[in-house]
Amino acid sequence: MIKRTTCLVAFMLAVPAFGGELSDAVQDDYDTYLSGLFDHFHRNPELSTIEFETARRMAVELTLAGFEVTEGVGGTGVVAVLENGAGPLVMMRADMDGLPVEEKSGLEYASTATQQDPITGNTVFTMHACGHDVHITSLVGTARQMAARKDQWQGTLMLVVQPAEERVLGARAMRDDDIWDRFGTPDYALAFHVSSSNVAGIINVSEGSPYAGADTVDIIIHGVGAHGASPHRGKDPIVLGSQIVLALQTLVSRELSPRDPGVVTVGSFHSGTKHNIISDRAHLQLTVRNTTVETRNTLLNGIKRIAENMGRVAGLPEDKLPEVIISNESVPPVNNDAALARRLKQAWSEAMGDETVVDIPTKGMGAEDFPFFTQDPSIPSVYWAIGGTPQEDFDTEEAGGAPVPSHHSPLFKIAPEPSVTKGVESTVVALMELMQE
Repeated sequence: MIKRTTCLVAFMLAVPAFGGELSDAVQDDYDTYLSGLFDHFHRNPELSTIEFETARRMAVELTLAGFEVTEGVGGTGVVAVLENGAGPLVMMRADMDGLPVEEKSGLEYASTATQQDPITGNTVFTMHACGHDVHITSLVGTARQMAARKDQWQGTLMLVVQPAEERVLGARAMRDDDIWDRFGTPDYALAFHVSSSNVAGIINVSEGSPYAGADTVDIIIHGVGAHGASPHRGKDPIVLGSQIVLALQTLVSRELSPRDPGVVTVGSFHSGTKHNIISDRAHLQLTVRNTTVETRNTLLNGIKRIAENMGRVAGLPEDKLPEVIISNESVPPVNNDAALARRLKQAWSEAMGDETVVDIPTKGMGAEDFPFFTQDPSIPSVYWAIGGTPQEDFDTEEAGGAPVPSHHSPLFKIAPEPSVTKGVESTVVALMELMQE
């Protein structure tokens, strides 16, 4: 672990003494500095748990902004602290990892980087296909603004650069590395995500759950192998697996209230080696999504019940019933503190305009590991979205043109200028609201 407390890199820009209205100051910093930083991060993405150069650059940037910076927290995580008198401790988090995706966006600054995947060992293309480059660039912009405005706030600001969000490992790893014991437990925790499904520059904030909880589930189905011409001599795990897949579809449609969201998706089904061989094993891989603990329990208990009892229906003995394995790569849902969300909505509306702040329900069931920071102990938190897609792109899609690419797509792209500037501005407004002098 390296602790940096002084500014040692002469070629980097110092924190400017911004003045004037906040949005103008943020725009000036984007034009002169942050745009180049975003370009660097986008061209040089790194995979989860091996974000070494990204973490190093972030440590330099935050040190130059005047923060006391500690590297190597929970692996490649970075924690930057700026103390400014008595007041609340507020945490702002940004995730920094990219994805094993070959970029096909056509952007001038598209990534051509490759890296050895720590999971497979294969050399793969890497891409910021989820906008984490926006998050870390905005965090640097926030640091520079807050350091230049110390006469306007009081308390302690903690900026967290988190690794491995894409594998839902980073937040847990930083907690396991005693981040709160070492740096203090925040009074408030904040984070945002750029969104390709929202118009660029819009702040979308919910008083409920903007991100779902997620569980990774494997079902191992045991059968009795046989010749394909003699199915009566075996127990076919492919037939049994198919019956389980179909039966699982009743969990959401028949066991959850119509107003309670939930998802059970079988993303992978593997079995067999040859046309005329009945296998003795099948493997199902599932993702399970929820927004409450009660829904999670209903779905996970139902999966186990269906899998085991379908095995009994097939005539399997008790020692060969399907096995349901729930991975530890699970995350609870993100639940915003309603009162805090209303407070920040008001602050954003007053500072940035009512038309900028919206509450558009999330249509998907994407998951996040941010709750590992905000639970046990419970920390009031708000997680919001910054729109990243220009309106004209939505208009083109509506007219039958190219659809707006989703996150994790090789075509993913957002407009960096409104995304980064509104990311910085909304974060600074939120911090100023919570850390008023």
